[in-house]
Parts: sequence; structure tokens; C-alpha cells
Amino acid sequence: MTTNETANLLDLFLKGGILMYPILFCSIVALVIVVERFLVLRKSAIDAGQFMLKLRSVLQRGNIMEGINFCSRSSAPLANILRKGLTKFPEGHDRIREAIENAGKEETFKLEHRLGILASIAGIAPLLGFLGTVTGMIGAFRVIQERGGAVNPGDLAGGIWEALLTTAFGLLVGIIAYGFYNYFVNRVGRFVYEMENGSEEFLDLVVSGQLDSGPEKEQSRRKATGTTEEYFQRKSDR
Repeated sequence: MTTNETANLLDLFLKGGILMYPILFCSIVALVIVVERFLVLRKSAIDAGQFMLKLRSVLQRGNIMEGINFCSRSSAPLANILRKGLTKFPEGHDRIREAIENAGKEETFKLEHRLGILASIAGIAPLLGFLGTVTGMIGAFRVIQERGGAVNPGDLAGGIWEALLTTAFGLLVGIIAYGFYNYFVNRVGRFVYEMENGSEEFLDLVVSGQLDSGPEKEQSRRKATGTTEEYFQRKSDR
């Protein structure tokens, strides 16, 4: 951007009046949230199918600690959920399921963090622009009244500039913020879907007794099989 273009943009900003400052603040906050969410979601991305295939292979060998270490090597929400479930493996199926549910809520909260602020900005910025339109028109009509109606277009330019610029900037910030909000909501929805599917697959392994190891494997398998019907009944009741 050249010096003249920067000066013109600054001139337009100043002509928009005092309400341009809260709109600018909204745009800066929205930009920070968008960048931060992009980084978080990029870090959380994982090929859920490949991850579950490798984890299943590890767990079916009966090596729980290796499964925990495998999950610890990833910062993805699905890996964190299953790692917390595996750490509760010695405490039984109910504790595993409880740990997974709690971890799922925590990971979902992390994924949705600050999206509410972005949604608020998408609504507030256009409203600030419309408020600027009102104040600008008030200023224009005040000039008309003060001069008894004997005005020319130049006398009204200040109020018209304020009315048009605040509306334009407010709508621009709001539209961009709303677009990114919907994008992030869809991405989070995808992550939640993967977490739910992965958790269900993991719990199926637990219920079937395929994760048990050592001399008590058969006894644990029989116990898990006996509770399968009760487990799925509880899931359907939800």
C-alpha cells in the first residue's frame, strides 16, 4: 500500500466519526480470534480413521501403556479423550466411560472457545455502523436547521460521510466475522463428530473385553460381555 493510499484510508476513517473507533476495535478483536482459532484447529487436525486403526492394533495386543503413549504423542482432541479413558482402565468400564465423557466436554469447550465473541462481533459491528448512520444524519439535519435551510451539498457532506462510512465499515467487519464464525462452527462440528465416533469405537473395544491382558483376560471378557446389554441400554436412554 502506497503512502497516498494509506493517507486516503486514514482520511476516510477520520471522516467516519467517533463510531469508527469501536468498529476498528471489533475488527482487531475479530482478527486476533480468527488467527488464534486457525492455529488451534490446525493443531487439532488428525486423520481419525488412521489414528483409530493404529490405536486398535496397539490395544488388541493388550498393551495399555503403549496405547497411552501412542495417544500422548498427539495433541488432537480425540487422542486426549482416549488417553484419559485408557488411564482409567484399571478402575473398570464405568470409570473409563465417565473419563471419556468428561474429557469430551472439556475438548469441545476448548474447540468452541471464543467463538461466542466472534459471533457477537458479527452482530455488533453492523449495529455500530447503523448507529453511525443515525448520528451522521442527525448531524446533517442539524446543519440544515442551523442555516435555516439555506445549505449546499458541501454543508451536508460531513454528516453524509459519517452515515455512509460507518455503515460500510460496520457491515464489512460484520460480514467477515460472520463468515469465519460459520466456518469455525462447521470445523468444530467435524471434530466433535470424529470424537464421538472414536469414543464409541473405543468403548466397544472395552465392552467386548478385547483390551484386557494377563491371566484375568478371560474373566474380564466374560464380565464385559455380561454388561454389554446394560451398557447399550444406557446409551439408548440418553
